Amino acid sequence: MSAFRAAVRELRSTWRVLLKELSAFGAVGLFNVFVYFGLFNWLHFGRGLGPTTATVISNGVAITSAYFMNRHWSFSHRARTGLAREYSLFFGLNAIAMLAGVVINDFTYYLLSRTDRVSMNIANLLGIAVGTVFRFWAYKRWVFLAPEPPQEIHTKEPAAPAA
Repeated sequence: MSAFRAAVRELRSTWRVLLKELSAFGAVGLFNVFVYFGLFNWLHFGRGLGPTTATVISNGVAITSAYFMNRHWSFSHRARTGLAREYSLFFGLNAIAMLAGVVINDFTYYLLSRTDRVSMNIANLLGIAVGTVFRFWAYKRWVFLAPEPPQEIHTKEPAAPAA
């Protein structure tokens, strides 16, 4: 019976950690969506940059903000493997996810000739949605690694005295 209780306790703990990660990841993502949209709209519609340039710059700022927020909140309990390693992977994986946004944005702007603010922001939202599931999975898989389980310490037992 105690093995069953231990298994249930372990399952609850696992789900609690997953819910914490998902909710924090969602809050960080929502905050940085606002950062992205604000910058994109200012750069593209306010400053006249092209949609691809505005997308890349806005993503770069939002990705950097998201890295620090995820490292210190969403995945704070996970192993720390170094800023250079984590940020490089984080940025690279986000660049892959960003490609979906660039393709959707450019398709909307250049092929559909939908250049208005509403169409461009809907395209941005679709691009973000496509990349979100990939990002969560990739962060857990490659960037913010699970902590190492404690190692058992094996000690030598003293040799029995010879008789």
